[in-house]
Amino acid sequence: MEMSFEESLTELESIADKLEKGQLSLDESLMLFENGIKLVRECNNKLKNARQNVEKLIQENGDIKCEPFDVQE
Repeated sequence: MEMSFEESLTELESIADKLEKGQLSLDESLMLFENGIKLVRECNNKLKNARQNVEKLIQENGDIKCEPFDVQE
C-alpha cells in the first residue's frame, strides 16, 4: 500500500530523528538512509504530479494566471 504524502513526510521525520541520535549500527543507518531517499523521491514525484494537475486545471480555466510562488519554511 502506498503512503500518502503526509504519511511519507512523517516517516521521513522519524528516520531523520533516528539518524540524528546516532545510536544505530552502520547497517541500520544505511538501511534507514536508503528508505529515506526512496521516500524523498516519492514525495518529489507526488509534488510534481500535483503541480502538473494544478497547471492543467489552470490552463482549462484560461482566466486564471499561473505564477510561481516562494515556499516559506
